[in-house]
Amino acid sequence: MDLIIKGGRIVDPQMGIDEVLDVYIKDAKISSIQKPSECQTTDFKNTKTINAHGKVVVPGLIDVHTHLREPGYEHKETIKTGTHSAAAGGFTAVCCMANTNPVNDNKSVTQHILEKAHKEGYVKVYPIGAISKGLKGKKLADFHELKDAGVVAISDDGNPVMNSALMSKAMEYAKELNLSIVSHCEDIFLSSSGMMHEGLVSNRLGLKGIPSAAEAIMVARDILLSELTDAPIHIAHVSTEASIRLIRQAKKWGLKVTAETAPHYFTLTDEAVTNLDTNTKMNPPLRSKKDVEAIKEALADGTIDVIATDHAPHHLKEKDVAFDKAKTGIVGLETALPLTLKLIEEGVLTLGNAISKLTCNPARIFKIEGGSLMVGKPADVTLIDLERPYVVDIYAFKSKSKNSPFHGWKLKGKAILTIVDGQIISKDA
Repeated sequence: MDLIIKGGRIVDPQMGIDEVLDVYIKDAKISSIQKPSECQTTDFKNTKTINAHGKVVVPGLIDVHTHLREPGYEHKETIKTGTHSAAAGGFTAVCCMANTNPVNDNKSVTQHILEKAHKEGYVKVYPIGAISKGLKGKKLADFHELKDAGVVAISDDGNPVMNSALMSKAMEYAKELNLSIVSHCEDIFLSSSGMMHEGLVSNRLGLKGIPSAAEAIMVARDILLSELTDAPIHIAHVSTEASIRLIRQAKKWGLKVTAETAPHYFTLTDEAVTNLDTNTKMNPPLRSKKDVEAIKEALADGTIDVIATDHAPHHLKEKDVAFDKAKTGIVGLETALPLTLKLIEEGVLTLGNAISKLTCNPARIFKIEGGSLMVGKPADVTLIDLERPYVVDIYAFKSKSKNSPFHGWKLKGKAILTIVDGQIISKDA
């Protein structure tokens, strides 16, 4: 069925569009974008018209940092439930990390993920392959094999690559193959046994802290390795002011460095850990107010290119334990957009800047299709109601897991329609 999305405010940062227009979708692609007075329907048959008056129409959101958990951890999440969660959150594509069981370090795992996504997925799935065999940081995975199988990037996310020589080789090989490398920046010798950010709150609670330097030291190393190899590096889940300073300087030097953060790092501080809610335990940890303000500034000035979810589902039994025993991470696909829209209310970002960090920037950095409503592109579209009141209810999540610190939060703005390849796959009337 062809679609006409009428009267919506089209925001497409890549094309520089922010005005009320009609979007025509034919044969799963964007057919045209026209002013309402110019609308032509003669070539459209079996057409559904969507009234988008008062709503915002944007390219389908792209999350470049999702843990779908399948294969191996289906008790936490599956490709089916994870992509259903993504669709509900307005995402039309996700890049899934390699820390599955078995690890996505070979073509058979990559092919399995793609086959399952094709059969059961709600949105497009782009696998990310491992940097090292088994995520052990000792021997490189076969990047050629992984790329041929369909990965779009390489990462040991969940584990840092501590061996600088191995990371340097990885960057050189990835550069040859035009693959992005996503770096989990953590010095495990500094972070070892830490449970939260090292600061006044950790001292008050008597919990072992993780210093900001544990992240920043590795950010500095990877920036220098990027300079050495002339290879691009994408820094994952940035959480500290020190890391921001380094990334900002690297960009001034003209190095090929990009970065992402996640909504919890510009929304929560380590004070959220005070009640020892295990849903506030994550890696990197929630940081200080100073770090949160630095993240917001970096989003505003472009130092941080992407807002990603770092969607990390865990079973209730893995979170309903003592704080020191709990797994790290939270789900994020269904709260990322409303939390990002808060930045607009706060005056941190314009709507266009916020959308760019969820659409065209991820598409450009990871070299995947999407991120724009350009004519001829696949019809991946998200409709947003900026005024929709939204109370976060973990029990309504499409994700299999419910580990979110935002349960009960009152937010404003929500994805109300998600279209993938011209098909409506999620609707919140």
